[in-house]
Amino acid sequence: MLRADIERLFADNPKSYAADDFKLFQDFKDALNTGEIRAAEPDAAVRAGWRVNAWVKQGILLGFRMGAITDMSIDAARQPFFDKATYPVKTFSATSGVRIVPGGSSIRDGCFVGKGVTCMPPMYINAGAYVEDGTMVDSHALVGSCAQVGRKCHISAASQIGGVLEPVGAMPVIIEDEVLVGGNSGVYEGTIVKKRAVLGSGTILNRSTPVYDLVTGAVLSASDEEPLVIPENAVVVAGSRAISHGRGKDWSLSLYTPVIVKYRDSKTDAKVQLEDLLR
Repeated sequence: MLRADIERLFADNPKSYAADDFKLFQDFKDALNTGEIRAAEPDAAVRAGWRVNAWVKQGILLGFRMGAITDMSIDAARQPFFDKATYPVKTFSATSGVRIVPGGSSIRDGCFVGKGVTCMPPMYINAGAYVEDGTMVDSHALVGSCAQVGRKCHISAASQIGGVLEPVGAMPVIIEDEVLVGGNSGVYEGTIVKKRAVLGSGTILNRSTPVYDLVTGAVLSASDEEPLVIPENAVVVAGSRAISHGRGKDWSLSLYTPVIVKYRDSKTDAKVQLEDLLR
């Protein structure tokens, strides 16, 4: 019923909204907050292992249509904030089981944040995101709108997990369970990072740049139909490849490319387990 009502209201796009419409959106946002619904979810029947719930993304966009700009200032003179009334900051309590360390972090309403998640300041989680139990979002990190982050991940300092809200049928960024995203890394444009992968510091993943797998000899890339998928246990670092023709070759230039240098083993696990001490 919720889905049908959201799809109907999104398609109607009225010039003004009634009280029942705002109640519908609040019910929708409550379902996002509890994790009952999400913008994308695992689906073994899909090649990439995930399917997009376009109607959920429609509902998130609907909130932006419905909301008027309102004053959300903590202090009107020193800390003025103005945002859509439909998307205030998410409400937590000590019983939520989420550790939000003081210092300027923000989590927008309409996202799921699981128990045992640690938020180091300053960080940001946008509407529609889904962050599962035991994950750490470190300082200056971003979890974008509709991004899906699994259990016991570490999103290191200054990393960006890009969100994909529009078009509604596009896959958001997916970070599966126990992934370590190194500092200053960026995952964008619907990339899927499978379980237990490790992204070294400064690794950038998107639809435009192929990933070279030194172990298997494969070159991984996105297509019009499929996202870029990083395999389970892959250890990816920032690399470069030489330009083979033209002035690039003459000038001995190289282009950035991510490289899979190995797959996770016991030595890698020992290093990753050190992150547990930070939780």
